[in-house]
Amino acid sequence: MGEARQRIDRVLSHLGFGTRKEVKALVRAGRVRVNQAVVRDASAHIDPVRDQLEVDGVSVHYRRHIYLMMNKPSGVLTATRDERQPVVTDLLEPEHRAFEPFPVGRLDKDTEGLLLLTNDGALAHRLLLPRFHVPKVYYVRVSGYVRTDLEDAFQTGVRLDDGYVTMPAQLRILQADHATSEVEVTLTEGKYHQVKRMFAAFGHTVLYLKRIRMGPLDLDPVLEPGAYRELTEAELAMLRQSLDEPSREPVDG
Repeated sequence: MGEARQRIDRVLSHLGFGTRKEVKALVRAGRVRVNQAVVRDASAHIDPVRDQLEVDGVSVHYRRHIYLMMNKPSGVLTATRDERQPVVTDLLEPEHRAFEPFPVGRLDKDTEGLLLLTNDGALAHRLLLPRFHVPKVYYVRVSGYVRTDLEDAFQTGVRLDDGYVTMPAQLRILQADHATSEVEVTLTEGKYHQVKRMFAAFGHTVLYLKRIRMGPLDLDPVLEPGAYRELTEAELAMLRQSLDEPSREPVDG
């Protein structure tokens, strides 16, 4: 089924060819063709899926949604706008920002790691629904020695400072000594500052926090903090497949 008919300037600006004003100038200059015919009216309507659209002789392939994986750096807000502080969408190139993607869920300002951005509201909504229990894995460095009995405590559920008891979580100790410990934590919910508050309940302070996995997706190791890329078709297929049926277990493991 074809997409609803849209104005040429709206389609091209959505695909990152510039602002509406810039696209209108592009069309007036005769640089745009629809079904091999030059068009000079930017307000003309086309079916962006069925019609053949070209700019400067190069075919333009319309897509409605965009899916990005970012290695969020520390010091950047998980938001689309803020008057005083940098936000994750500031890190996007204009051709990707034109799609108006938004972050799926949130990472704290000082937390690094895997962040998905998309303009596919339906997929984002499903990823965040509690009934799907999408696991999120974090690498954590904390103060002090993490005892092995915390593994059972996390699996049972941790009572936070406001009285809320978390859903079962998985704690895996990677390295522990009296100064600092390194662990992996898998959560299926996202309460405010949850990882920090869970460790605070046992007297530990989180020194460093990085999300390394979300659902079936691992953070691409080649992405430096602040870098991003589009999801591959295989990654997107895995993500959609993971949401076909809600998990029956809070944490797999």
